[in-house]
This record gives sequence, structure tokens and C-alpha cells, in this order.
Amino acid sequence: MELVCPAGTPAALRAAVEAGAHTVYCGFADETNARNFPGLNFSREEMAAGIDFAHDRGAKVLVAINTFPRAGAQDLWHRAVADAAAAGADAVILADIGLLAHAAERHPGLRLHLSVQAAAANPDAINLYAQAFGVRRVVLPRVLTVEEIAAINRETEVETEVFVFGGLCVMAEGRCSLSSYATGLSPNMNGVCSPASHVAYAETAKGQEARLGGFLIHRTARGAPVPYPTLCKGCFTSGDQTGHIFEDPVSLDATRLIPALRKAGVSALKIEGRQRSRAYVTQVVRAFRAAVEAAERGDPMPEGLLTRLTEGQAATTGAYAKTWR
Repeated sequence: MELVCPAGTPAALRAAVEAGAHTVYCGFADETNARNFPGLNFSREEMAAGIDFAHDRGAKVLVAINTFPRAGAQDLWHRAVADAAAAGADAVILADIGLLAHAAERHPGLRLHLSVQAAAANPDAINLYAQAFGVRRVVLPRVLTVEEIAAINRETEVETEVFVFGGLCVMAEGRCSLSSYATGLSPNMNGVCSPASHVAYAETAKGQEARLGGFLIHRTARGAPVPYPTLCKGCFTSGDQTGHIFEDPVSLDATRLIPALRKAGVSALKIEGRQRSRAYVTQVVRAFRAAVEAAERGDPMPEGLLTRLTEGQAATTGAYAKTWR
């Protein structure tokens, strides 16, 4: 299976390739990219140089142009697709239907991947994107079990790519109405469900509090770790239960499921984390390259190698097991 690794900077791209990534994904330093954070991403010159660096070492580069164009400003997104193609990108990762149509018409030789932001989670939706726009691969949202992924692969010829490590979203990807309500920012347009500009921490008489957009998400005892306030990992009261109703504030680690995902027909394994450091990227890529090679040999999966890099130093298989369904 192809190992698809994050690169938020040129240094991270080089680190990922040198650590054993088959493929790296990255984005331009503008709003066409759903991780458009200060200090991250690539200029046009850096993107071309990064693609050359990867190709010289046998790796591929995918360019994420995965936000939804603003009305009247679509030329910015059109230029991003053209510039990615001109730089030699192996594929572009798109979510917007209009942008997919534009890319298919104007750049017929460019390979198109469907972003997780499109939230295509069934064969009918996936096959529509393939038939209408020639999409070759879909990044599946993190709301499916291994069995559901296998069922999808039986009904489509489109390659499937799934997340195996990093941040965990348990909502329809990019469409979290809770987050949009709390912050006034769309994850599809602004690229993050819990923007740091809307996060606040405070010491109160009741304990340490973490808020998002003014809403209390976590309250912990003094001196205890305070999780980052992400809505789907917040504390709620439902009936007579109070706690993490959807998912605990931990990271996804599906290392032990790699053989099952391989058997389910998954083509590529994706690591989340374009906002992470090159040191983080190096460690995670090396660990997963070893795991992929172990799966190919039929060896047991290594476990626990990346625990200290996870949120709260704890991990989950999340929706793959669907313990919260």
C-alpha cells in the first residue's frame, strides 16, 4: 500500500521523503489550501523545487487545493490547479464540484483525487465523481468501519485512501455544523474545526476551563492536563451520562489495522499532520514505512512506537471500531 505523508513546509517534505514516504501531500500558501496557517505551506517556487526533490528520489507529490472557492474569486483556485500541473504534481486533491469540472476540462492529463473534505462515503457518491470528472482516488472520511470500506471497494474501481494516524475527526469531514456554529468559521473554507484564534483557557474556582468560541468544552482539575477544545471530543451531558459522548481527546492510530485495511482493498494509507514539525514527520513516516513493509511480509504489526506523539499520549482506532455508534 502507498504511504501518503504530510508536509507543511519544504523542510518537512524533504524529511518525509528521506524517511521513506512513497508520496507527500502539501499545499500552496494561500486560501486554496485547507491548512492555510501562518508560517506553513509552499510558494510556487518552493512547490516546484519540492516536486523535483521528491521525483529525483522516487517519491510522488500531491497538491491539496481542497477548500471551496469563494463566489467571484474562483480564478485564484483555477491558477492553483494550473500551477500545480505546471510544477509536475502527480495529482491534485480537490473537493469542490465546480473546481473538479474545471480541472477535468482544462487539464485532462492531470490526475484528480477527491479530498476528504468532499465527505464521499458510499459507492454511489464515489462512482459519480469518477464518471463525471474522472476522479481516480477518494480519501475516505473517518466515519467508516473496515467492513464498510471493504464493501465500498467491492462496488467501485476508484482507489481508496484512508487515514491511519494523527488528528481524528468523527463528523462528516469538513462539514461540522457544531464547529461552524461555535466559531462562525466553516471548516471547508477555513481549514480547521477549532481555530486557535477562538480558543481560550482560564483558571476558575471550578477548575481549569477550555472554551471554543465562548462555549465551555472541557473543565479539568487544577494541575491536570487540559485537552485542546475540539467539539466532537468535548464533554457533554446526554441523558444521565456526562463525559466524552463521541470520542475522547486522543489521536488516531490504526497501525494494528493495516493488514485488515490491506485485505479490504485500500490503496493508500494517509498520515495527518501538515501543521507538524519535520521531526514529528520523520518519526511517524519511519514507523509507518516499517509497518507497511511488515504487512507486506505478513509479519505482526509493531505497536506503541508513536504513543508519545499522540494527543494526550493516548490513541484510538476511532470510527474503524465504531465504539460510539
